[in-house]
Amino acid sequence: MNRISRTDYVGDGLLEADVLPSPFLQARAWLDDALACAATGSDVPEPTALSVATVDAHGAPNVRTVLMRFFDERGPGFVTNLESAKSLELRGNPRVAASLGWPALYRAVRFRGVAELLGRDEVEAYFSTRPYGSRLSAWASEQSRPARDRAEIEARWQEALARFPDRGLAHDVPVPDFWGGWRIVCDEVEFWAGRANRLHDRIVFTRSGEGDLGTAQAWIRSRRQP
Repeated sequence: MNRISRTDYVGDGLLEADVLPSPFLQARAWLDDALACAATGSDVPEPTALSVATVDAHGAPNVRTVLMRFFDERGPGFVTNLESAKSLELRGNPRVAASLGWPALYRAVRFRGVAELLGRDEVEAYFSTRPYGSRLSAWASEQSRPARDRAEIEARWQEALARFPDRGLAHDVPVPDFWGGWRIVCDEVEFWAGRANRLHDRIVFTRSGEGDLGTAQAWIRSRRQP
């Protein structure tokens, strides 16, 4: 980058008086704002895009972007092949960090905690809502494994098409045994709000007791310098 582009952030910031009582309520409010902006065609194309960071067996970090498909008081969740790199890394070390970012809104939410497998009932209920092609790709892709070329991927897709023809029914494509998902049980949630002159707001909820993201008494709130 020979030319450095600079943008001064003009967000509303986040003052303590405006923070909702629990990390779930605050994250839900910001997520709803992002979803509303996406629905009106604003510059928030994938409001549930979640960057997920893990470490491999050698302690080297690894990050990728998935779509957050679950979010309630228990924490954010996503679906994936359970034999993928991210799943293997989480089985080896469940410590995980993730973030939602909405540059157009000058906002981001950071989650840190431990990953746990989603319940099979949740996985099956979600899988039935996926479009036919998305259900089929779960079978067609050996996620994270090497591929000889694009032709190999297309051939696997054709094999899956023949195996599970589209009859317009949710059970046309069953849930693979090797497909599931993860939920992040958080011990820290940070809300970042961009401000002018790089004096951003960073409000952090840190776990201090038992309870989920909706249990206000389970969290201590503090501010960090930008």
